[in-house]
Amino acid sequence: MEELLRPASIVGTKEDEANGDFLRESKEHHHQAGASHSSHGRAPTTPEEALEILKSEPDYDTLTSTLNFLLRHHTPDSAPYPTIRLPSPLSAQLVQVLVSDIVPNYWALLVEDSQQSKYSSTTRLGSLIDCLASVAGVNAILVRLRALIQEAKSEAATKIKRPDIVLNLRIICELLSRLLRSRNGLLELYLAALATSDQPSRMKPLLHEIVAMFGSGRIISLAAEADELIKANGGGRELGDFWPADPVQYTEWLGRNIVKMVSSEKTPEASRFEADLLAKALRLGHFDRLIKQLMLELVLDPARDPKDFGRVLGNLPSSDQRKVLHSVLKMLSAEYLDRLGRCESEESKPLISAAAGVLNSILSAAESARRHLVDWLTSSSGAGLGDGIGIRRAVMAVTSQNRDDLMSVFERSLSQFGDHLYIRHSPALQQEAHAQVLLLTAGYVYRTSPVKLAMALRSGPWMNAISNRLAASNQRARFLGILVGEALSGLVDKEDKRLNFKMEETGQPEGRWYKGLVEVSDSVGPLDALHRIHVRQLHTETTTESKNKHKLPKPAPKPMTPHEPKSGFIIEELSDGEPPEEDDIVPYAKPDSDPEDSDDDPTLVRRDRPKAPVYIRDLIRYLRDTENYDHQTLALTTAPTLIRRKADYGTEVSEHADEVASLLVGLSDKFNMDNFDELRLQGMIALVVAKPEQMGPWFAKTFFEGDYSISQRASVLAVLGMSARELAGLETSDYAASAAFPSKTLPEQVARLYLDNSTSPSKQPASSLKGLPRNALENIASSLTDAWLAPTAAKAADAATGPDVLKLSTFSSRLNQDNSDHQPLLDPSKTKYTTKPRPRQRAILNTTANLIATSFFAPLIARFQAALHTSSSSRSRTATAISHPHLLSLYLQTLALLLHASGPSTLALPSMTAELWRLLLSTRVRAAAVGDLAVTRAVLFGFLAMLDLNEDRARDVCAELGREVVEAMEWVGAVFVNSQTQGPHVERTFFFSITMATPAAQIPSLSQAAAAAAPAQATNAASKPKPCCVCKEEKSQRDECLLFSNAADPEKDCQSTIERYRSCMAGFGFKV
Repeated sequence: MEELLRPASIVGTKEDEANGDFLRESKEHHHQAGASHSSHGRAPTTPEEALEILKSEPDYDTLTSTLNFLLRHHTPDSAPYPTIRLPSPLSAQLVQVLVSDIVPNYWALLVEDSQQSKYSSTTRLGSLIDCLASVAGVNAILVRLRALIQEAKSEAATKIKRPDIVLNLRIICELLSRLLRSRNGLLELYLAALATSDQPSRMKPLLHEIVAMFGSGRIISLAAEADELIKANGGGRELGDFWPADPVQYTEWLGRNIVKMVSSEKTPEASRFEADLLAKALRLGHFDRLIKQLMLELVLDPARDPKDFGRVLGNLPSSDQRKVLHSVLKMLSAEYLDRLGRCESEESKPLISAAAGVLNSILSAAESARRHLVDWLTSSSGAGLGDGIGIRRAVMAVTSQNRDDLMSVFERSLSQFGDHLYIRHSPALQQEAHAQVLLLTAGYVYRTSPVKLAMALRSGPWMNAISNRLAASNQRARFLGILVGEALSGLVDKEDKRLNFKMEETGQPEGRWYKGLVEVSDSVGPLDALHRIHVRQLHTETTTESKNKHKLPKPAPKPMTPHEPKSGFIIEELSDGEPPEEDDIVPYAKPDSDPEDSDDDPTLVRRDRPKAPVYIRDLIRYLRDTENYDHQTLALTTAPTLIRRKADYGTEVSEHADEVASLLVGLSDKFNMDNFDELRLQGMIALVVAKPEQMGPWFAKTFFEGDYSISQRASVLAVLGMSARELAGLETSDYAASAAFPSKTLPEQVARLYLDNSTSPSKQPASSLKGLPRNALENIASSLTDAWLAPTAAKAADAATGPDVLKLSTFSSRLNQDNSDHQPLLDPSKTKYTTKPRPRQRAILNTTANLIATSFFAPLIARFQAALHTSSSSRSRTATAISHPHLLSLYLQTLALLLHASGPSTLALPSMTAELWRLLLSTRVRAAAVGDLAVTRAVLFGFLAMLDLNEDRARDVCAELGREVVEAMEWVGAVFVNSQTQGPHVERTFFFSITMATPAAQIPSLSQAAAAAAPAQATNAASKPKPCCVCKEEKSQRDECLLFSNAADPEKDCQSTIERYRSCMAGFGFKV
């Protein structure tokens, strides 16, 4: 055994240690982590020695001295940056050791030390983050994060739990978050890359790596995946704590870094780097928010120069320049110019001049982007579709500075304005925007060169434009052509030769406003008006944040339980004469009571209960306070009545309508309140009813461009549909009566003397009012469908089952009996009843119908068309609205309900019918209807609404929309044929087909098929007709064409008649 046990080393002891106590107190530092005695407290002198110390697990003091040395060590080539932050093999090794070894072992001590010395200028944690603030440091963190994610996934696959993986994930995530939040961020990385400027071959790849790392979304994807794993394994982390996992917060961080770099570095090389980083950031999915942040901090800040933003814009590719410029125009319009309306007020001109100054300052440093303004003004989907005229006036003020651009806009606008395809197929809202551009441009051309305008009005394009406009079937298109013709002729022609159509509409306020656009002249002015608004908004936000920061929540009173002993002395008097108490008798406990109902203890009474809001600004404050249940409840229950009550008194509602609507649309049910959805809908409906001209286009724009969920977008459609029906008088809201001012009503006791109970207005409290169901639009569409289709289906069944004399009862009589709405014929011997004629929809005022057409229907149609023409790169939000089947079906039902609400007597009925008909037949809608029954029902419901309203003008519809009518009947016929083999779940689609066939009885294929199939669906007992007895006319046309055809291939020449005969026979179930 002795040869197996050999001494490895001999350690001697001092004499005093040998003779001392065996157990003695250690004098080592309490933070020592097991490092060797040779490296204890020793500071390195070279980076190589520092690497060895970090690998040997140093103690806390040695780690501190090593980090300080790494931050102080410089070389002549690296000054003023330490060598660890410059790319080299040694720095890569140091960073790797710090991330993989030092951070997991010392993170808890570093965080605790930073919290204890948070008032110190430098901390050990800060030194560690400064050492890692390099491209190699961030890359090492991401590599470590990816490795931990893979280990966590493999752990889930093997079902072997390792708690250290989740802990290390949290540590690396916190390190990444703190590192990105460092002082200068990307600016420090860029300046460190410039330190190697003596070797451009090394600097350029490093800059490309920075752009790819921070702009490609790599950090967001890894951070989000790590965050999900932490929460799935019980880490308890919320998304808001780890901000790199949130794309919105990461985009804002990237925008702040770009602003800092643009403000600090203004060299051409820096501008190119900033442009590359911005181009990458635009593809993260939140480019509108990013551009708004850059505009607010680089352009609208009085201390900044807008040309800095222009330099970055000039270095972007052409496609990105267009995207950024369009986003800038949208931001200026939404934030500052849309509130001006028609820009007839005194404050409109300074704001428009300031907006023009912003655009001119930006484009002065990016001349190549000016052509995008010309394209924006003349493109089919541009010119600020749905926005106010203010943004078009600002763009025209900038474009008018260049005569070539001005003439290009005028010529392209005039050619587009007279194109008959554009007149026929473009939405009315789009044509209005381009008409405004044409009138504004003509005014600038006339003031610049009157001869050129006079020559243009004598040219062929001008004559064709007026002729095509006057020949248009769309009344709105004709009206715009008349206005443009009179306005431009009034500029160049003499008094006796001017165009004057002598129409009453041209003298109305709208007509005078359009013709007055040729006299509008805006100039490029200073940015003072926008600066004042920006400073005011910053002051408001700062004040609100300071109030919320210094506001101390009052502690809630602690309720006293019934058995809680009272403080103080208890004195009990005992009497000798009283009998002894029985121990087994247990007294009853006091009943539970609400401490708030007790007035005995003043500390239990709540004196700070919030009161219901009286002003709109109080309502906004309550809606913003999402952490207070009482404020949220009061705001939702009070909003419908308060908004309706304040609608016609002052400008309080109109000034804050957009803000209230934004809060209501984006509000979420955080407290699981009762009737939350109904109350939110009623608040938005009250806004639209109070200010329809302002809020109708706003909600249409929000549905397509707002960053909201599917349910929130669906609520926007419900608000538009229900509001239009209430404006048309088809619905009556209980909130309208409860919103009346008390001063306008008699006291209840006095009102009883003058009004009966049956005629007295019922004023209900808001809390007892009935709310809207979730499927309000679907219920209305279903009820209208049943009301329209039931008589038509019964009539078709009666016609197809033989003479009425041979029947005991008809389908119409059964319908009358079910509805208790029958009346006997003059001959009492007959037992059948005739159907009571369906009441016509009452006509509403033309002003209300025009309001529904211009403020509700036209914006929805125009924005849908614009979304179809939008490029795929900028269709991030609109794609959801036009591609999701549920939203698309609700959208089509809303359009049909708006058309129904406008009534049959509205002047805009022909144009509304044409636009809706073409939209239903569009490729996108028909493709979505394939295989989706909800979209198919919505399309057929739209056709049904149009046929019902145009019942008296069916001939005009066929004359104006002949091709569309034939396409619709073929499509409905195909749906009808497919529905025969799909069972009873397509019963509603079947009845839709019957209604489509009824007003077009001239085409036997569809009418006979519907008439023959109706009884089969209604009774399931009718026999199938013989093939020789149906489609006789189609058969004769086919035979005649084949017999008398002079073509070499008669079958090919008569293909259309053959297909018509086949479709007719297929409608009866025969395959030819």
